[in-house]
Amino acid sequence: MPGCGSVPPPPAPQLTLNACPAVTRCQLPAAAPRTNGALNLTLERAEAAWAVCAAEVDMVYFCQQEADVQAKKP
Repeated sequence: MPGCGSVPPPPAPQLTLNACPAVTRCQLPAAAPRTNGALNLTLERAEAAWAVCAAEVDMVYFCQQEADVQAKKP
């Protein structure tokens, strides 16, 4: 009977792994400035901490964007 022949199995689904790093919370250094100089240093340290945090968030964002592009490729 021709209807009883074997049919090739469907192709296996393609797995997509998200290899992007996990997002971590941003942390600002604790401070208790008592002078204008200490206040200025505290501001500089806070700005540096925000820059590091923004760079980490950007890294994860661009990784996820690249993963989305790769997932859409045939």
